[in-house]
Order: sequence, then C-alpha cells, then structure tokens
Amino acid sequence: MRLGGAPDLGHLTYCTNIHAAEAWPDVRAGLKTHLPEIKASFAPARPMGVGLRLAASAAESLEDPAAFAELRALMDEGGYYVFTINGFPYGTFHGRTVKDGAYRPDWSEPSRLAYSNCLARLLAALLPEGMQGSLSTVPGTFKPWAEGRIPTIVDNLVQHAAQLVALERETGKTIVLALEPEPYCLLETIEETVAFFETFLFGGEAEARLAQLAGLSRIQSAAALRRHLGVCYDVCHAAVEFEDAGQSLAALRKAGIAIAKVQLSSALRIARVDAGTADQLQPFDEPVYLHQVVARRNGGLTRYLDLPDALARIGRNEGAEWRIHFHVPVFLEEMQDFGTTQAFLREILTLHRESPITAHLEVETYTWDVLPEGYRNLGVGAAIARELNWVKDQLAS
Repeated sequence: MRLGGAPDLGHLTYCTNIHAAEAWPDVRAGLKTHLPEIKASFAPARPMGVGLRLAASAAESLEDPAAFAELRALMDEGGYYVFTINGFPYGTFHGRTVKDGAYRPDWSEPSRLAYSNCLARLLAALLPEGMQGSLSTVPGTFKPWAEGRIPTIVDNLVQHAAQLVALERETGKTIVLALEPEPYCLLETIEETVAFFETFLFGGEAEARLAQLAGLSRIQSAAALRRHLGVCYDVCHAAVEFEDAGQSLAALRKAGIAIAKVQLSSALRIARVDAGTADQLQPFDEPVYLHQVVARRNGGLTRYLDLPDALARIGRNEGAEWRIHFHVPVFLEEMQDFGTTQAFLREILTLHRESPITAHLEVETYTWDVLPEGYRNLGVGAAIARELNWVKDQLAS
C-alpha cells in the first residue's frame, strides 16, 4: 500500500516467503488464499502492494506467457500490485532443513545470475508505470565459502547490472538489485558492506566491465552501477549485529549506496544470559533455518554460526546479551522469557518517518511455521495483517 504523506513514506507490503510454496501452482494457490484476507484488514479500499517470493522453479514457469497471464490477472482482479521481489532463497524454503542451503547457489554460480535475471524480467513486466523496482538477494556468499570466490561474484553482479541496464532501455523500468547483509555472510556488517561496494562495485574495474557489457561510457557506467546495485537493509539482521541505527544508515548514504528496500523484522533478544537461558531457548532450536547468534559483553562481540553452537557455550556467556537471528512478529515487544529487538525496529521507523530511508518497506517474518506453538495463536493471514497495521500505526504516530 502506498503510505504517501509529507514526506512521502513510500510503499508498505509483506514478503510472501512466509507461505510455503515453490512451484507456480502452489504460489498461485497461496496468493489466492491469503491476499484477500490480508487486504481486507490492511488496505480494504486501496491497492495493496505485494512483495513476491518466487523460487527458481516458479520463476521459470512464469516466463511462459500463459502462466504470467494468470499472475497478472490475479494481481489486477484483486487490486494488488508488485514492486519488489525477494530473490534470496532459490529453492525449497519450508518444511525441510534449509540452514546454509539458503545461500546456494551464491553469486559465484551461473545459476544465481540466471535466476536473478529471470526475476528482473518478471518484475519489469509487473512493475507499475513510474515506480522503481527492487530485487533483494544473497549478500554475495556465505562467509565460510568466500575465499577465492570474490572475483567471480563481482563479475556476475556486474553482468546482472548490465541486464538491468538493458531492461531499463527496453521497458523504461528501473530495477535495483539489493544485496542483503546477514550474519555470517560475506556482507555481514554495514561497515563490511560499504567496503565491498567501494572496493569492488564502485571502482574502475567494475565500471570498465559494465561499460564494455552495456555499451556505456565510463561516466554512464559509474552512474548505472550506483543506480542498479544497492542494499536491502534487513532490520533484524542489523539488530543482531548490534548496529547503530542512525550511524549505519548514514554510512550507506555517505557512500552513495542505494537503500532499495528495508525489510521490517525483529529478532530475539536475551538481555542477560543466565543458567535458565538454555532451557528457555530450546523451543527455538529448530532444524530448518540457521539462527546465528551475536553475544555482547563489555562492548566486545562474539559470533556463533547457529543457536546450538551458542547453547553449547552457555556457561562462558553468563551475563552477556544475546541477539538471535530468529524473525519474530514485529508487534511483539516481549516474549515469555525474554525480549525482542522491537525497540531497534521502532527506531528505524522513527528515522524513516522523519527522513524516508527508502520507497520500499517490506515486513518479513518467514519463520512463522517454526515459531513455538504458543506464539502462533493467530492464523497466518491475521498475523500478517496485524504486523502491517502495527507498522502503519508506528509511522503515523
């Protein structure tokens, strides 16, 4: 939904990666099931934006004109529009172990480039006139895999930028590929993200490569890289990394890195680890997703790949603050035994209200299916609508 206002607060949606669907028929069924209920509560009299998540199999199916016509009709008839696509998870994302598979294929692999090019074509065809599109993606690669892959990652990103330049010429639609910093990834902190863009994507070699691929001058190429490559600022991820909200946004702006999308999300927070923490967290130690943990003690940070790794070292962490990469509903400030990082999210929303960060806001709580049962006392459609309305109320206050 367009929030509007003065200043213009942009468009607010949710990410459909909360719905378990990989093949196009299942995606279509999920949209038909959930979108009407959510729209009735959130945007009953106005067009509602949709943040699509399309697995590679669904994206390939939608390149068939008949399948795409089904999607277009579903959007038009329901009063929906698409301005952003989540292109991070390539394959199966629900119902079986994902863990580090969420980063496969990474940006060193041709299949990631082909998938992202496909999504960009679909987004260009769906994007309303006059709107910029965003396509969020893997932050390069999983950090343990990074050695030796960076040159190929950079070249594939530049090749994708060339595809976005070509789409802009053909359709008049501007799309930004938004790399999403995440704990334990190549781009983990905002400091690392700024360094990567300045070193590899906004430098001479990338400019020369894009100029060659897209038939641009070096000046045009430099501008195109900044226009088509940016970041998706996931609020949960930033909170887990103990980022400073204002300083992290200012660092991206100072570097001229486009914030193409902000994913509105909240993490688990244990203010002070004690002897009971392990038992309290057991319901969240589930086998599907990685739940990276960052511990802070006396100003120093210690990182753990997954919740079981942190729990195995619970004794040495007594007294530390933990933040855990487990997306929890944004309307929850406190949970039964510990808190959330909702305060950090509220700070981001306050900063957005004062000076808009981006035109694209997307609630993303994909872990609904693996939340402990006590927190799933609403239907998924009602929970999504509650999250969206909570954000809308925060921005209106």
